[in-house]
Amino acid sequence: MEETKRYLQSLLFQNKIDIPESKQTLFEDFINNENNITAVKIIKEKQRMIMQNWNLKNRIDDITHQSVFLPNGTVNKIYEAKIDFAQLGWIDFTSFEIQNLEETGLTFDHDSKLLFGIPIISGDLKIKLLFKIEGESEETPFHEKIMTVIVNPDPKSLWKNIESDRNAPFAKDDHVAISSTFLDKKIVVASKRGRSHANVGSFREDDFAFKNLDSNGWSVLGVSDGAGSAALSRKGSKLACDTVVDYFEQNLDKENLKDFDEILLEHYKKTDLETSKKISHFVYNTLLKAAHFVNQKIEEFAGNIDEELKKFHATLIFALVKKYDFGYAILTFGVGDCPIGLLNKDLTEVTLMNFIDVGEFGGGTRFITMPEIFQSEKLSSRFGFKLVDDFSYLMLMTDGIYDPKFVVEANLEKIEKWNEFLSDLKGNNQDNSKVDFDDENGDVAAQLSNWMDFWSPGNHDDRTLAIIY
Repeated sequence: MEETKRYLQSLLFQNKIDIPESKQTLFEDFINNENNITAVKIIKEKQRMIMQNWNLKNRIDDITHQSVFLPNGTVNKIYEAKIDFAQLGWIDFTSFEIQNLEETGLTFDHDSKLLFGIPIISGDLKIKLLFKIEGESEETPFHEKIMTVIVNPDPKSLWKNIESDRNAPFAKDDHVAISSTFLDKKIVVASKRGRSHANVGSFREDDFAFKNLDSNGWSVLGVSDGAGSAALSRKGSKLACDTVVDYFEQNLDKENLKDFDEILLEHYKKTDLETSKKISHFVYNTLLKAAHFVNQKIEEFAGNIDEELKKFHATLIFALVKKYDFGYAILTFGVGDCPIGLLNKDLTEVTLMNFIDVGEFGGGTRFITMPEIFQSEKLSSRFGFKLVDDFSYLMLMTDGIYDPKFVVEANLEKIEKWNEFLSDLKGNNQDNSKVDFDDENGDVAAQLSNWMDFWSPGNHDDRTLAIIY
């Protein structure tokens, strides 16, 4: 009754009608009228229903227009994002579901509210959220909210892979991978054209060559990186590697080698200054002649076809290795920015077998085609020697591997960085790409070649990696 009285008083007041004292009895009769009481109840109920409907519509509108930021994804890269209902204030949801994930590569887990998967398409993915909130009946249709996940293209797909011209002078394969034996160990080498070259259809400029020299028990491995600015460096790198192998096959004198074998045995039994000097003398003279021979052969080749020598600029690193009863003798030479790393048997030490032409030399990369490297005061530092009982890995690589995996020269002398590199090779990488170094693995060359497809922003040069293990 009191509610009816207050409502009617308010109604009359809104209509500017006063109830004088003389009309109070009449007004009391009016509010006690059953028809009026029922009418007020109906009006109040309608008003409550209208307000409830408004609140629901307003709440639904707020949710529909609420900004929801989901992290961006990348095609072929694992994606995971939690849609935090509590943080978004969606605690009044009575039911919901996610739609439009078909053919996106993504899945939504209803319980954990986790959106996850590996996107297979790029673009703005419009994900549909259907929901109902408290206060709505079961029969109420779902409301719809669109959320966006931006999926970027796989950066690899943005690069073209244009085959190089097989009819051009000095054409070579874009990719090469091979495994074999090297002394009593295994060797696997892969050389792959960089994306920067594949994108424009130019050639792989890296090269390599190796051989077991059965006549004297030595094995030789050479790796070269052709200079990107040199028009015929693809030939320069091939000449460098092939020539150094040919040189040692033709010129390792058995008599001198016999003397060297005796010096090494003496050095193994008792390392002293005298044997060290004799070894240094042999390494310096033998390898210097080979390096100089390579320089002369490339110059001769350029002259024969009337081309400038600088068009054949290429780096060169090589290792001459022999297995003795007491261990392995490893002789190295290097010019350019390609490192040679020797890892001991239990992977606790690494020996960087050459100084690479960055930092130490300060003036940028040097090439085997530069005559001045043989007159430089730094020449002696280009040679390396190590006599070890055994080793786990001897690796020669071009800067297409060194730059993305070691970044700076100082890291090449840190065993932890080499162990990270090995872990990477063995599958600890974003692509789960693995090289199995088991002796019986016949797919090791293909595995190394696949591993070399790793993505590294800004590093798209040719990649060559030779591993003796």
